[in-house]
Amino acid sequence: MTAIHARLALLDGGWAEQVRLGIEDGIVVTVDRDARAEDADVRAGIVIPGLVNAHSHAFQRLLAGRTEQRGPGRDTFWTWRTRMYALARQVDAAVLETIATRVYTEMVATGYTTVAEFHYLHNEPGKTATGDAMFDALVAAAEASGIRLAYVPVLYERGGFDDGPPSDDQLRFVRKLDEFVAHYERVRAKAGASVSVGIGAHSLRAVRPASLQAVADIAARDEVPMHLHVAEQEREVDECLATFGTRPVAWLLDKMGVGANWCLVHATHLDGGETEALAASGAVVCLCPSTEANLGDGLFPLQPYLEAGGRIAIGSDSHVTVNPFEELRWLEYGQRLAMRTRNVAAVGRPETGRSLFEAALRGGAQAAGLSASGGLANGAPADLVVLDDDSPMLAGHSGRSLLDALVFSGFTLPIDRVMVAGAWQVEDGVHRAEASSAAAYTGLAKRIDLDEERP
Repeated sequence: MTAIHARLALLDGGWAEQVRLGIEDGIVVTVDRDARAEDADVRAGIVIPGLVNAHSHAFQRLLAGRTEQRGPGRDTFWTWRTRMYALARQVDAAVLETIATRVYTEMVATGYTTVAEFHYLHNEPGKTATGDAMFDALVAAAEASGIRLAYVPVLYERGGFDDGPPSDDQLRFVRKLDEFVAHYERVRAKAGASVSVGIGAHSLRAVRPASLQAVADIAARDEVPMHLHVAEQEREVDECLATFGTRPVAWLLDKMGVGANWCLVHATHLDGGETEALAASGAVVCLCPSTEANLGDGLFPLQPYLEAGGRIAIGSDSHVTVNPFEELRWLEYGQRLAMRTRNVAAVGRPETGRSLFEAALRGGAQAAGLSASGGLANGAPADLVVLDDDSPMLAGHSGRSLLDALVFSGFTLPIDRVMVAGAWQVEDGVHRAEASSAAAYTGLAKRIDLDEERP
């Protein structure tokens, strides 16, 4: 058994001093407060739970910094998507494994201990086979980085609400419903202690209603998370209104029995009725502030949603940044700029950083199908972050403001160690796969061509 003695630890019930955590087979088996350290214990300053990155497209990490040149017209999500397709055309299983290993390593180093991979690159370029090579690549990347993987295969059927055929660039995302379900069943059989499987659909525009219902029924039958992009763009809302006569989230709530196993990604463009009804459904909304800002999506109605009891998770999505505390900071600051007020997310408690962190902790665990709270408790996964007790960023802070300091006062994170499933992945601030993942990714990045003009 591994034992960690922490000066201060954020447990399910709040901050506690002199905490001794016993860990066996990747699980927290004892939690003792006001405990003395024993000789063999790992000594830690401050221990907090690891967070879930509830929405990831791993391959898109290679786009970061490559889409920031203004085109001849108005740059939008839809123009960005053409560059994303140019990258996707070059991503086979080997390329995906290299990119995912790097981005997953970056996630663990910054305090994410689980990633929900929203995956629709089902077939390798130029192939129509229905194999699982891309899934195997993601599992290999998760093993190399040590992150806990919640794999979410995603159905993609059509080009838009008009039921038109997928474009040439979208063809490799497409699988027939029976092929998709067969893939889901195969990968579920392969899942293990550190790999779980959910299920999802890309979006209302990319999946027919009957197929969406079939996928939702499987999620309910198997009691697994059900993920879906929704209402990210105003154009999607307009097209949904034209097709179904109602807004996307309202349609889902009315037709699909959305409940606690659902994770709606973005849900940016809601009206007041949708906001209240979505909060009441028990579903999680996964917000991806850095990506939503990068793409110019808009701002989610955070305060009314939280005040109505809504649940949130965070994701790094396209990975223009990989830092959970930066995502939380962006989430709050966007709201402050729009509302011209401060401490918007402090709903239920006065500390904004802690409110954001604990909401993301609970919602992320729900979105990934983990234990109810995501926190450190008997029987919980041993997924935790040890903060550097000597960091100037944390100096002078008590439990009351430590998480506020993490979210709002720094760029370089004071992370000393990270444990996933009982194994140390980061020690002395360095991930064990940092050098190897960086070297492989660097070599790949130099070879990938996105048809940019080069000096």
